[in-house]
This record gives sequence, structure tokens and C-alpha cells, in this order.
Amino acid sequence: MQIQLSESSANQYVRNNHSVGISMWHFEWCSKYRYNMFAKEKYKNLITACIRKAAFMHSIKIIELNVQADHVHCAVEIKLTMSPAQALQILKGLSAYLFFRNHEKARLRYSRGHLWSPGKFAASVGFVQIETIRDYVRNQEEHHAR
Repeated sequence: MQIQLSESSANQYVRNNHSVGISMWHFEWCSKYRYNMFAKEKYKNLITACIRKAAFMHSIKIIELNVQADHVHCAVEIKLTMSPAQALQILKGLSAYLFFRNHEKARLRYSRGHLWSPGKFAASVGFVQIETIRDYVRNQEEHHAR
């Protein structure tokens, strides 16, 4: 499930009472110890739903999302009042909380409740680059098959 940007709205800025602009980011983060936690389809679907719910709850728009066996790539749009570090903290923290609530056996592997490694990647994305980033995130299976 992905958000499609129409040609007319793709290059428009978000207008609020006291701000005009857009903040789009490419994020990546890994599971703790790079365990292949999401190799099974049901766990991949569960963490995808958890990430989407975390994003929805905090007005983070997911442009593209791809969950691999041991890491996640996503392109997101965040409010201008939110920093990328805050957005990552929300996506990682709340998705882990929701994942453990819905998959209690995961606590056997992660007894302290830390699903994600502390590391992260974030890069700002502009209108010119968004399609390139979307294709990159969408085609992670091909990228990792090499």
C-alpha cells in the first residue's frame, strides 16, 4: 500500500497558518543484531502495519515503505515542526511497542524489548529526487539479490 502523488500535487508545498514548505526524508534502520526477524511473511506484514500505524498516529505520511528481513527503508513526509530524529524515534519506538504487543514470542529473542538497533540513516529528499528514492525503496529485493 503506497501513497500516489499526482502530477499536479507532487510539486506543491504544504501550506499551514505560519509556514509553507515540505519536508521529505529517506529513512533506513535495522533490526537489533541484524537478525532476520521479518523473513516470514506474517512478521513482515505485522511490522509493516505497526510502522504505518505509528506514522498515522503522528501525522507522518509514508510515501514508500519496504521491509526487508533485517532492515526497513521508507520515504516519508513530516511536518515542518518535526525533526527527522523525532520522526525516526516515533517510527522505531512505537512500531517496536506495537510489534511486541502483537507478537509476544518475539520477547524470547529480544528480552529487553529492543527490536531495532540504535543506528539509523536519514537523508533529505527534494521533488527532483523523490521518484528516484521511491524506486530505490520499492526495488530493495533486486538490490539485495546481487
